[in-house]
Amino acid sequence: MSLAVQELAISGIKLLTPKRFGDTRGFFSETFNAHAFAQAGLTAPFIQDNHSLSAMRGTVRGLHFQAPPHAQAKLIRVLRGRVLDVVVDIRKGSPTYGEHVTIELSAENWAQLWVPVGFVHGFCTLAPDTEVAYKVTGYYAPKAELGIFWRDPDLGIVWPEFAGAQVSTKDAALPGWRDFQSPFTFEG
Repeated sequence: MSLAVQELAISGIKLLTPKRFGDTRGFFSETFNAHAFAQAGLTAPFIQDNHSLSAMRGTVRGLHFQAPPHAQAKLIRVLRGRVLDVVVDIRKGSPTYGEHVTIELSAENWAQLWVPVGFVHGFCTLAPDTEVAYKVTGYYAPKAELGIFWRDPDLGIVWPEFAGAQVSTKDAALPGWRDFQSPFTFEG
């Protein structure tokens, strides 16, 4: 597997771009290979795949994470459309605690985003009918699912401007950064 790996501004978050082989019929791409991922330092086993469809441009999903002992690392990729993907460091004691990374993921750029345990994640769709696939390292545990309000000004995230973002009732009610108590600690 040919895999380009780029470390982003916050240590541990990686952009992974698998090679695509194309011809007149279309393309082929090996999007996951345990050996290639291990060479990139990603050895956590994936145990669940998730797939979301956001029908409208401007749909926001997040900012979410699962608390220990149900914490999840995620590998995110866009199958159709585009998103602005956001990851915030919520590891107490981290030199980048409260800082975020934003990156555009799209079916066109074919990039995948590795989000380790200890980060909160969300995205906003930049195109209608956007489909996102996630590989995760922990099973979904509804009682462990937590989050932070996506538009909290204390986070300083610059989101795209839309006439009206589409946000779930649950996500709109998430607490702000000032009220947030992280269950994660930076381990150097």
